[in-house]
Amino acid sequence: MNKSPAKKRTLVFFLVPHFTMLPFAAAVETLRIANRMLGYPAYDWRLTSADGEKVYSSSGIAIEVNSSLADERRNLSGEHRPNMVLVCSGIYVEEFNNKSVNAFLRETYNRGVAVGSLCTGAHVLAQAGLLNGKRCAIHWENLPGFAEAFPQVEVYADLYEVDANLYTCAGGTASLDMMLNLIGQDFGETLVNRVCEQQLTDRVRNPHDRQRLPLRARLGVQNGKVLSIIELMESHLAEPLSLVEIADQVGLSRRQIERLFRQEMGRSPARYYLEIRLDRARHLLVQSSMPVVEVAVACGFVSASHFSKCYREVYNRSPQQERAERKLTMNPSRTGVVV
Repeated sequence: MNKSPAKKRTLVFFLVPHFTMLPFAAAVETLRIANRMLGYPAYDWRLTSADGEKVYSSSGIAIEVNSSLADERRNLSGEHRPNMVLVCSGIYVEEFNNKSVNAFLRETYNRGVAVGSLCTGAHVLAQAGLLNGKRCAIHWENLPGFAEAFPQVEVYADLYEVDANLYTCAGGTASLDMMLNLIGQDFGETLVNRVCEQQLTDRVRNPHDRQRLPLRARLGVQNGKVLSIIELMESHLAEPLSLVEIADQVGLSRRQIERLFRQEMGRSPARYYLEIRLDRARHLLVQSSMPVVEVAVACGFVSASHFSKCYREVYNRSPQQERAERKLTMNPSRTGVVV
C-alpha cells in the first residue's frame, strides 16, 4: 500500500533594504524546528530581492538571496511555485516604493498564493493595493503613519492578523506566533507544542494580544485613576478632551487630577497630554510625507505655528528640522548600520 505524499509548503521571503533581523530569523527558525520535529523538510524557503543581490538589514548584516524578482515571477507558473510570499521590512519602509514589486505581489495574490508580511511589511502590501478593506497588523511604532497613509485599510496593534489569504504580523517575536499558527493549521497542536518546547516558548500567544506592555508596567504607575485618564488621552489625540471633560468621565475634580498627575507623573495633566500628542506627531513626521499642517491637525493642534512652537519647546528643533534630520540619518551606503 502506497503512503500518501507528505505535506510540504514552500515560502518565499522577499527582503526589503533595512529589514529587521529579529522577525525574519524568528520565522525561519520556527519553520526549521518544525522540520526537525517532523523528520522531513515539510517547509522549505527561498530568499529573494528585487535585483537578486544581497540585502543589508537594519543591523548592517548582509543576507545573500536565492533569486530575483524576475526569477520569482517565472516561478509562479512552474514547478517552483510557492505557497506563500512574505515581505520582510523594517525601518524606513516608507521610502520603499517599487512598482515591479507591487505588480509581483498583486500577481502572486491573484494566482491564489498566500501573501503576507513581517514587521512593517504591511506598508508594502498596502502600496500594492492588497489590503484595501482588509484587516492587518503592523508594529505599534509605525501604526500612526500607516493609518494616515492608508485610511482604507483596517489596521490594528495586534500581534498578527490573518484575513483570508493575507497574513500580516507586527514584527519582533510576533512572527514566531504567526508561524506557529501556520504550523498548527498544517499539522495540529501537538507539533506546535513540540516546537514551543524547543524554542523555550512557554505559550502560543493569541493574535489579538497586545504588542506593548500594559500602561501600568510601561509607565510604572499604579494609580488606577491616573491610568484611566492616560487611556482617555491616548484615545483622543486628534480631538483633545478638556480637563473638565476628563474629570467628568473619571469622576474626579480638576484639582484632584492636577494633584494626582503631579504625584504620579511629575508634571501637570496638560503637559503630559501635550507630550503624548507631540510624540504621535513625531512618528507621523518621520514615517509619512504628510504636510506639517496636516500632522498638526491630526495631533489636535489648532494651527501649524502653534504646533511648531510646542514641538520646538519639547524637542529643541522644528518639525521641518525633524524631517530633514531623519533623511540625514538614512545611511546612503548599503553596508552601514542604521538606527
